[in-house]
Amino acid sequence: GDGERPPASPATLQRKVACLRSFHRHLRRQGIIDADPTANLRAPKQSRRLPHVLSRDEVTRLLEQPRGTEPAALRDRALLELMYACGLRASEAIELETTDLDLEAGLLQARGKGSKERIVPIGSAATRAVNAYLARGRPKLVGDRLEPRLFVNHRGTGLTRQGLYKIVQRHAASAGLADRMSPHTLRHSFATHLLAGGCDLRSLQEMLGHADI
Repeated sequence: GDGERPPASPATLQRKVACLRSFHRHLRRQGIIDADPTANLRAPKQSRRLPHVLSRDEVTRLLEQPRGTEPAALRDRALLELMYACGLRASEAIELETTDLDLEAGLLQARGKGSKERIVPIGSAATRAVNAYLARGRPKLVGDRLEPRLFVNHRGTGLTRQGLYKIVQRHAASAGLADRMSPHTLRHSFATHLLAGGCDLRSLQEMLGHADI
């Protein structure tokens, strides 16, 4: 009828089943019950939702959002360009240090999960954006501080994860893409566009720093 509750998601059912099984195991250990009626209870597997992926035109629209020559705009453009060009995780982007980039060679060293390091090609558009930020944006944000992080906030200290998310979401909203963006959207879009362009899986796996594609 109209008053029926919507079906629970697999994640909710998994949580409830785990809770019931834990409770009955406790009762059995305490000797309150002889047999555990939930021993064979199984919740449905959680469906793996496909990640958000932007089209090339949508990526272009997003990258064009940070306009002007203000330090923050130069930083945001460099950040978005680099995350897309190199398929960086959010954590990798904020941990980048200025010494991790070789802009003449067009290479970047990313520190991934489990401190695994990998070398990724940068590409000309991202290189131009990072050069502009290093020349005219970052010095004004950092001042005379000795800050190793590449991307800094208005205080001149390294961006936090929350700070990065706010930057991405602000520009996604102005590009009309707010509902399409998650922390890894640019990374997934990078991977999808490379595959569509004929990149082989092994090379992509190495660029993403994936143990399993």
